[in-house]
Amino acid sequence: MFTIDTAVSAAYVVAALLFILALAGLSKHETARAGNTFGMLGMAVALGATLVMAFDGGVDTTATVLLVVVVLIGAAIGLWRARAVEMTGMPELIALLHSFVGLAAVLVGWNRFFQVEDNPDGAYARRLDAMDLLGIHAAEVTISVFIGAVTLTGSIVAFLKLSGRMKSSPLMLPGKNYLNIGALVVFIALTAWFVAAPSIWLLIVVTLVALALGWHLVASIGGGDMPVVVSMLNSYSGWAAAALGFLLLNDLLIIVGALVGSSGAYLSYIMCKGMNRSFISVIAGGFGMEAPTGDDTDYGEHREITAADVSELLKNASSVIITPGYGMAVAQAQYPVAELTRLLRDRGVEVRFGIHPVAGRLPGHMNVLLAEAKVPYDIVLEMDEINDDFADTSVVLVIGANDTVNPAASEDPSSPIAGMPVLHVWEAENVIVFKRSMAAGYAGVQNPLFFRENTQMLFGDAKERVEDIIKAL
Repeated sequence: MFTIDTAVSAAYVVAALLFILALAGLSKHETARAGNTFGMLGMAVALGATLVMAFDGGVDTTATVLLVVVVLIGAAIGLWRARAVEMTGMPELIALLHSFVGLAAVLVGWNRFFQVEDNPDGAYARRLDAMDLLGIHAAEVTISVFIGAVTLTGSIVAFLKLSGRMKSSPLMLPGKNYLNIGALVVFIALTAWFVAAPSIWLLIVVTLVALALGWHLVASIGGGDMPVVVSMLNSYSGWAAAALGFLLLNDLLIIVGALVGSSGAYLSYIMCKGMNRSFISVIAGGFGMEAPTGDDTDYGEHREITAADVSELLKNASSVIITPGYGMAVAQAQYPVAELTRLLRDRGVEVRFGIHPVAGRLPGHMNVLLAEAKVPYDIVLEMDEINDDFADTSVVLVIGANDTVNPAASEDPSSPIAGMPVLHVWEAENVIVFKRSMAAGYAGVQNPLFFRENTQMLFGDAKERVEDIIKAL
């Protein structure tokens, strides 16, 4: 027999499939737009089904007004921020959005406590007791609150660091790892205690411990590792959503949370390999164990070049590789870079892009910028696909990248970024580095590439310098 519950369950299955298609679509440039569309459709179906289920027992005017108001407020804020944010501000916006998921998990966890553990004579509590599930529910409450609170404060700290409202250097408290492990041990002990004898003060302590742990985990991580942090927080928000699903007996939340949590964790793992970092250290907030120290090595003098001379090099080049970084995003130079690419290709020059896994402040940041400027997908290659081709390249243009092209990573075992896979741009015949100054990169490490014999520096705003090169061409 067809019922509202059957329709809602079917809608949830459709929404889950759409979310899976969204993830599959987002894995490739060519299908990313379709992936976004699938995700939006899935969320619309899920919201519609939830509203239908909420009013299954009859329409409550107060509840209806509240639901409509909060949906409109959320939609208005989402549309406003999505339209207003610059691509350079996308990482901190995403970090802030993760904090909302964490806050939702905390609020739902507390709500379920008041509905069940604090109201043992209520209908729902009696039903759980009859199925012998009260203990499991109590554990779900603390787990949901814990994961949500860690995600909440961790995401806020990431937002503050990425937006420059907080120093990007790692917080170095004595015994930082013991503090993190101690917080986990305390949480496990409190959960066992709460399951045995639920009380509001135990839940308060769990919430405070989790809030402090989330803040300390991300505050202990250096700014250069923030791309991985954003990805890891994405994973945390997924697990928080899954925990909500168990609390609310909502299969869709469990599925979506597991999808987001596992994909975020796997992306973090891939990025850790790209940075030669330990995956476990990310989860434990172990990045930034040692703050980078100043490099007193005398690398000699750097050489400068003008935009006109760069255009001459490009005219005579047979192949060019462009390696963009966060500086290109800040300068909004992707559009003149795309125009330069078109001009060179029209002249018969082979032009390709080399993208480091953690270029920018967010996974895929550079790919999105180049797609926005209509750079063909087939000439945008990952580091592993292009690294062997630098030795046969006439000119490399390093536009706003720093740490991801630092030869010290592979040549200096004492460097803070030693072992981190980087783009081997120094193997090319000529390297042109676009920078505003000779300052170190975001990781605070000096780059000996700038002083190589085949490297020349083009100082100034990246967008203006690329436009100067275009004029000279």
